[in-house]
Amino acid sequence: MTVPPRVIPVLLISDGYLVKTMKFGKPRYVGDPINAVKIFNEKQVDELIICDIDATSRSTAPDLELLEAIASEAFMPVGYGGGIRTAADARRVLELGMEKLILNSLLRTGPEQVREISAAVGAQSVLASIDVRRDLLGRQSTFTNSGTIATGVDPAAFARESVALGVGEIIVTSIDREGTGAGYDIELVRQVSAAVTVPVIALGGAASDADFVAALAVGASAVAAGSRFVFHGKHKAVLITYPDPSAIEALKYSAAG
Repeated sequence: MTVPPRVIPVLLISDGYLVKTMKFGKPRYVGDPINAVKIFNEKQVDELIICDIDATSRSTAPDLELLEAIASEAFMPVGYGGGIRTAADARRVLELGMEKLILNSLLRTGPEQVREISAAVGAQSVLASIDVRRDLLGRQSTFTNSGTIATGVDPAAFARESVALGVGEIIVTSIDREGTGAGYDIELVRQVSAAVTVPVIALGGAASDADFVAALAVGASAVAAGSRFVFHGKHKAVLITYPDPSAIEALKYSAAG
């Protein structure tokens, strides 16, 4: 690892507002997404991910007006997920200023559309979001539709299938750990990273720089977090934070050693 790792804040949107969930449920109001983007600008964030958690369940298209407003404020590349179903949707979102598209449910319900999107905009602009939950025996399964529909496919196989459809990057999330601060599911990150040759982003459970290091050490190309960057302290007061450049630089040495 010769350059600092990518450390990516993930913002969730519901009804146009910034929210934060726990284990994909109980969304808590956090604030205005535009204000959050402005603060992340000031903190020199290199990359941002924004997901509309309602778009698929409500069968709504991307909120183009909101995305245009976000893109006009963001000084960093932004990836967007939610409601993208066709190559035309993908082009519209990218034309507004988003740089990457994040797909989840479409990977199972519309594989041909995924291929068309990849062909239209390039694999480097398409991410597969793989959401994983463990059962009582610890067995893993992937889910779509904000964690509500089980696919019966294990994460490594889902990752390989996604790459075959034309995605150029994967973000893997532990539903069980999302919003908990319990640390990443390291074995999950290891399995998915080993299964594919495209970059893998770890998400779900990060609470400290040590969690970032642990995920990078088992093969993640980048690390992402939500609560880590929008809450502060044991009472989870809303506070937008981000590591300073020297702390991010140090991650590469910790993960390598």
